[in-house]
Amino acid sequence: MSFVRAFGPGRVNLIGEHTDYNDGLCLPFAIAAGITVEATAGTHGTIDAQALDLDERDSFALDNDDPAEGWRAFVRGVVAELRGAGHALTPATLAIGGNVPRGSGLSSSAALEVALALALLAHSGVQEPDRRELARLCSRVENDWVGAQTGLLDQLAALCGQDGRAIRIDMRTLDVEPVALDLGDWRLVTLDSGVEHAHAGSGYNDRRRECREARERLGIASLRDADPARAARLPDPLDRRVKHVIDENARVDEAVAALRDRDLERLGRLLDASHASLRDLYEVSVPEVEETVDRLNEAGAAGARIMGGGFGGAVLALLPPGATVPDGALEVRPGPPARVVA
Repeated sequence: MSFVRAFGPGRVNLIGEHTDYNDGLCLPFAIAAGITVEATAGTHGTIDAQALDLDERDSFALDNDDPAEGWRAFVRGVVAELRGAGHALTPATLAIGGNVPRGSGLSSSAALEVALALALLAHSGVQEPDRRELARLCSRVENDWVGAQTGLLDQLAALCGQDGRAIRIDMRTLDVEPVALDLGDWRLVTLDSGVEHAHAGSGYNDRRRECREARERLGIASLRDADPARAARLPDPLDRRVKHVIDENARVDEAVAALRDRDLERLGRLLDASHASLRDLYEVSVPEVEETVDRLNEAGAAGARIMGGGFGGAVLALLPPGATVPDGALEVRPGPPARVVA
């Protein structure tokens, strides 16, 4: 095609943090903010890309597998992984822009990956693969090209989200179950802590390493299968890491039940419990995040928690009717998934 525009949404994870790479449960939803990639005809055998927000460019041969840094690593990684999966891509000129803040915990990375993949496939006239397979491909970009050992949560949320619904994802089976997110007069908001987080440069990879060590010591394939009594005998901090994963999986199903019962006060308590676990057991909070949680609680939040990989980024809060939205907070609602829009 001569012109294609694809959109990848950011995502909010309502609850279920650091469970995805442990074969656990999570409850994310796609949002309206995201990344747009426009693809037009390119010069012979090349990809020419421009990051509009940064006013930066990159140009490379379609068969170039050289590594890169920053946003260029995403573009080169998506092209290489699509080619490696057997998709015949045509030369393209890419224009990349968006309105999801980088480093805020709203998964601008996955939004970029899926928008790039959909734009390149549509531009090349290639039929879109199964979205679970596409999520795996985009996750390889994050793992192998960018250097962040993330799971599939962000990519699946962007590719499989549903308008008006969160999705309960079983990361072991990749089953996706829609859950109505009927808030009535209540509101979900995010508030940036002012500290940008970057998976590859934060303690995120350290947490993955600790989970791997805990699995090896317990002799199990997944922390989802951990016995709480045996896990409690692991050395610190491995015991606390495993306890967070076990408890957070349970909170996901409790949150699904709370939404189905329209018990939003209970949902707020679960957000608070998740944050306490992420702060004390998983240790991914920072002082600026704690100050942001306090700000939201002072505004009347029924619950608030750190969101995303941690070590900065945004805080998610559930506000009851009548609560004042703090300055700078962004209301978030579930929106449609990634798609080709033109």
